[in-house]
Amino acid sequence: MPTCSFSTGPRMKQYGPTIALAALLAGLGTHLYFVEMPSEQIKTRTEAEAKKLLPFTDQEVIGLTVRSEAGPAVVLALDDNRTWTITAPIKTEADAQAVGAILRELALGTVSRVVEEQAASLEPYGLATPAVTFTLTAGDRMEMLALGDIGPLSSTLYVRRGTDQNVLLTDLPPKLVLNKTLANLRKKEVLPVQQAKIDRLRLQNPRTEVLLERLLDDKQKQRWQLRFPIDARADQPEVRNLLIKLEDLKALAFVDPGPERDNLAATLGTPLIRLTATMGGVDYTLKLYQPVPSSGEAFAVTTPAAPIYKISQTALHDFTKDVLALQDKRLLGLEAEDIVALSIKTRDQQYTIKIDVTGWVLEDDPTKEIDRNEVIVLLGRVSSFPSEFRVVKDAGPLAPYGLSSPAAELIATAKNGAKARLVLGKRTGGLVYAMGTGLPGIHQGRADLLDQIPTPDALYVKPTVPTVPPTR
Repeated sequence: MPTCSFSTGPRMKQYGPTIALAALLAGLGTHLYFVEMPSEQIKTRTEAEAKKLLPFTDQEVIGLTVRSEAGPAVVLALDDNRTWTITAPIKTEADAQAVGAILRELALGTVSRVVEEQAASLEPYGLATPAVTFTLTAGDRMEMLALGDIGPLSSTLYVRRGTDQNVLLTDLPPKLVLNKTLANLRKKEVLPVQQAKIDRLRLQNPRTEVLLERLLDDKQKQRWQLRFPIDARADQPEVRNLLIKLEDLKALAFVDPGPERDNLAATLGTPLIRLTATMGGVDYTLKLYQPVPSSGEAFAVTTPAAPIYKISQTALHDFTKDVLALQDKRLLGLEAEDIVALSIKTRDQQYTIKIDVTGWVLEDDPTKEIDRNEVIVLLGRVSSFPSEFRVVKDAGPLAPYGLSSPAAELIATAKNGAKARLVLGKRTGGLVYAMGTGLPGIHQGRADLLDQIPTPDALYVKPTVPTVPPTR
């Protein structure tokens, strides 16, 4: 029976070294992949962990104690709702942003180098009497960090870590040692409201008493309405700004319940401003005082069990609003989207534009196409024209203001047939005297609108000019 054999002739001998080298490289690659690379990754990870100040993340911290020379130690705890509460030296809500900022800085902080192990003297590093000391608890783990002086670079701090007692140079920002007092760590918002959820607001001050209510309009959009002393549409941006100021009102300092609070309360007298915000059917009342205007001090009071808050004087100006300031100051009294016809009369021209089945047309020449964008701009300008100042509360003689023979008269018709009128009179500086259906009295507004009233020709669709390619 014939036998078969593989040749080991010159060709196989030629590739022998190549095959051996390939096998060697494959073995080396396997060693690198399964042995050296994991080992290097572990080494890199270990080095990175060694550079961290804390052995846990900020999200794992459930307890924090802050000690500084500025006052007593402040003890904070994270409750079941993950809300930070101060438990000592008093029990009150904590400033979540301030606490979160501390924890993030500490968790992200790294060690640049170990300056000294088991240092004999801490004085050179400002650690004999640390500026601030943080004690953090994460489950059954705990770490203490004492912060001292600024290091060789202005962006570094010397830190002594409790677990190893080493003096470390870190990249912690020096600002971390500032203002770590009870007053800075406690919640500073005076009233527990959210402006987006307030349904009613009553404002009483020396100038007026106003009641505002949030309603749904015909288009199911939320808007604010004045209910007292008049029933009128409110100035939406002005009311929103007022509510934001209320939500953002913060204490500069606190006078907590006790003899000092009782003594101060007895000197406050009658509140300068009183606000009642209703949210979810619950009333939240705020009273603002300035017992001695020359002292520069202002105070806020919410409930008898709460502190008296020291606040900025500017807050008093924020909440001293009258009806005109909170009323919708647009003079026409119609929304642009509700207008279906607009008659314009000036000393030079008179015309009416209206909507028909084809769109906007000129009443006297409905065959010509009107530029819809030009109409939208015009209606926006007319409907949003605001009062800058009220000159006369109740309109009397019109001639002194140029309103008996006006420079422009615009009459808008709404979808429901209602009509609204805007009259522009005499210019004075950059302003023009004006009257409108939306607000009683004589006002002044910006005179720009007089120059922005278009001619009928300006409203027509412009013919497109065909472009002629250049001849070669």
